[in-house]
Amino acid sequence: MEIASLSDNRPIQTIAASEPASLSILNKGLGPFDHALEGTDFGQLNWNLLREDLSLPAAVLYEDRLSHNLRWMQQFINAYGLQLAPHGKTTMAPKLFERQLQAGAWGITLATAHQTLVAYHHGVRRVLMANQLIGKANMAVIAGLLEDPAFSYFCLVDSAAQIDHLGAFFSQRGLRLNVLLEIGVTGGRSGIRNEEPLQSVLSALTRWRDCIILSGVELFEGVLNDEPAIRAFLQRTVEVAEKLAAAKHFQRSPIVLSGAGSAWYDIVAEIFSGAQLGSAFEIVLRPGCYLTHDVGAYREAQAQILERNPIAHQMRSGLLPALQIWAYVQSMPEPNLAIIGMGKRDASFDSGLPVPALHFRPGEPAPNATPTQWSLTRMMDQHAFLRISDDDDLHVGDMIGFDICHPCLTFDKWRALPVLNTDYQVIDLIQTFF
Repeated sequence: MEIASLSDNRPIQTIAASEPASLSILNKGLGPFDHALEGTDFGQLNWNLLREDLSLPAAVLYEDRLSHNLRWMQQFINAYGLQLAPHGKTTMAPKLFERQLQAGAWGITLATAHQTLVAYHHGVRRVLMANQLIGKANMAVIAGLLEDPAFSYFCLVDSAAQIDHLGAFFSQRGLRLNVLLEIGVTGGRSGIRNEEPLQSVLSALTRWRDCIILSGVELFEGVLNDEPAIRAFLQRTVEVAEKLAAAKHFQRSPIVLSGAGSAWYDIVAEIFSGAQLGSAFEIVLRPGCYLTHDVGAYREAQAQILERNPIAHQMRSGLLPALQIWAYVQSMPEPNLAIIGMGKRDASFDSGLPVPALHFRPGEPAPNATPTQWSLTRMMDQHAFLRISDDDDLHVGDMIGFDICHPCLTFDKWRALPVLNTDYQVIDLIQTFF
C-alpha cells in the first residue's frame, strides 16, 4: 500500500472494506491464539467470557444492545426527515462505521485528517470532518483522497487566514475542497462569533472560489450546557444559513446544515427541521456516543431527551449501555475494600468512574446484578478500589462487569473488543484504529 507524500499527487491506494486487518496476538483483552487472526477467523474462536476464555481486563460489546441502539437512532433521525452522520471518533472502529452506513447513515463524521484516512481505507466514501483542516501534511492526506472521484469530503472554515492556506494548497493541485462555515459562540471553541469575521471569511472565499467550495453551515452546540442558550445559538445559525443562501454564497446543492453532538441532538433536530428550509438544504446530525451509550452524562442527557422530546417519548425504550469492562477481584486486603484488576489504562475516568453492574463467580450459571451499595472510589493505572459492605459475598477471583461513563475515552484504550451474544459467547471482534 502506498501513501502519498507531501508533494505526491497520486491517489492513495485503498484497502477494500471487505479486507479486514489481521489481529496480532499481542492485543490485550482477548483469548488464546498462537498466530495472527484474519477477519474470517473471528466468528470461529469459540471464546466465552464466563468460561474465562478472555484475558481480563477486557472491554466487550453486546450485540443485542448495539443492534437496538443502531435502530433507535436511525428511527429517530428518520422521523424528522433528516440525515445522520455518526461521529466516528467515538469508536474509530470501521466495522461499526460499516454497520451505521448500512443502517442508513448519510456518511461518517470524523475529527482529523488521520481519522479520515482510516475511514477511507476501510471503505467510507463520504466524510464530514467536523474540524478545521490545518497544516501541509494534513492537507496532503486529504488531497490524496480527493484524487478519488468517488470520495466526498467536507471540512470546516472560520477564518480568512485558514481559507487562504487551503486555497493556496488545493489550487496548486487542481483540486476542489468542500467547506462548511462554522458558527461559534463567545467562550466556545472554533467558529465565527459575529458579523465582522463573517464578512472577512466571505471575502476570502471569493478569492478562492475556483477551489474552495462553500457547501454549507455548521455548528457544535455541545460547547453550551443551557437549553435556552443552545436554542438561541441554533436559531442564529439557521438565520446565517438563510441569509447566505439568499445572497447565493453557496456553491453546492443541496446546502449542508449540520450540528448535534450526543447530548442535545433532539433540540437540534427540532430547531433545524422546524425552520422549514425545504429541499434547498440537507440537514445532517452528528451524534456519536449513541451506539454504545453510557451510564454517565449521556444517560442523564438521554433521560431528559425521552422526557422532553415527543418523538423520543413515543419510541419509549431509550438507548442502552452496550460497552462494559470486565475485570477480576484480585485482592481483598482490608474490610469493605476489594481491589479490582482494572484501571485508568482500561476505562475512562474523566466524567465519572466505571460503575459496577454485573457480578459473576466462575462456575455459577450466570452473572447477577451487583448490590446497589458497591461503588468505585478511586482508580490508579492498573487498579480500582471497590467499596463494599461487611456482609457482601465477594471472593478473590470473582469477575465484575463495569458500565462506563464516557465511551470515547474507553474505546481508545483498546485495539480489539470482543462482541458477545446473550450467552456471553464471542461472535465477533471489533478492531479500533486510533
